Amino acid sequence: MVAASALVLSGCGSSGSDSGSASESESSGGSGDSSNYIAIITPSPDNPFFKAEGDAAKAKAEELGYEASVASHDDDPNKQSELIDAAISRKAAAIILDNAGADASIGPVQKAKDAGIPVFLIDREINKTGVAAAQIVSNNAQGAQLAGQAFVEAMGQKGNFVELVGKASDTNAGVRSDGYNGVISQYPDLKLVQKETANWDQQEAFTKMETILQRNRDVQGVIAGNDTMALGAVAAIKAAGLKDVVVVGFDGSPDAIKAIKAGDMYATALQPAALGAETAVEQADKMVKDGETGEDEKQSIDCELITADNADDYGVFAKK
Repeated sequence: MVAASALVLSGCGSSGSDSGSASESESSGGSGDSSNYIAIITPSPDNPFFKAEGDAAKAKAEELGYEASVASHDDDPNKQSELIDAAISRKAAAIILDNAGADASIGPVQKAKDAGIPVFLIDREINKTGVAAAQIVSNNAQGAQLAGQAFVEAMGQKGNFVELVGKASDTNAGVRSDGYNGVISQYPDLKLVQKETANWDQQEAFTKMETILQRNRDVQGVIAGNDTMALGAVAAIKAAGLKDVVVVGFDGSPDAIKAIKAGDMYATALQPAALGAETAVEQADKMVKDGETGEDEKQSIDCELITADNADDYGVFAKK
């Protein structure tokens, strides 16, 4: 989150593509004549999760002796392509990418690979294997099951609820929704009033939830695909004058933890943004030095449930 400043921060020079000037080394390994530069590309840092992973990746890269910068594609595949082209032109040692679409990102990641630059995906997968050097993501199915079970228990296994879903182009949105419903569907007295896409956005979630409550105030719970949407729902619930509505999110953001402590949210599933980003940089460093990571392409990190009972144990997308 902000495009103009992120592009300046990227320091990538020309956005034009010139794969012919890239390394002639094996595309499966590091770039033999690469610079000592790691490009980090994420969605907008206005979302604290993406800021946390960008900051963590940059800090780890600099700790390991690399020059690094963070740029945002703002979930725009065209902007993402420009940033990857710029990293190729600069002969980056590696690219750390939280991508702008499971299908739309395949081509640009392949282009970087063909130029001898390994791409390490974090947070979001793409719909193809053998292209990225690694796909390191939180175990969204496991985290959704944790959050879904907490939601069921807080609801007393009955009542009307709303589900807010993330971007359709992001595989995490579907995995989390499936995980929630795999648990909730086992309890027939829990009734889904409405399922709405709010695209990971707080204002959109507020607007969608506000409309739902204007039509039907008989809602006892909201389960959201991320904390940002959950917090939008909390604001709409308060604006409607409703109380004792169970709200569960996903991410483990500092704002969600604050809301849990205040009693406005019941729980969230923490996905460790910093750990995933740092792991990607460490593996990129290993590939640059050794030509391989020694790890499988698909890697997952388990999530943790945060409630009022343990909220004090967590900080910025990590355990203190």
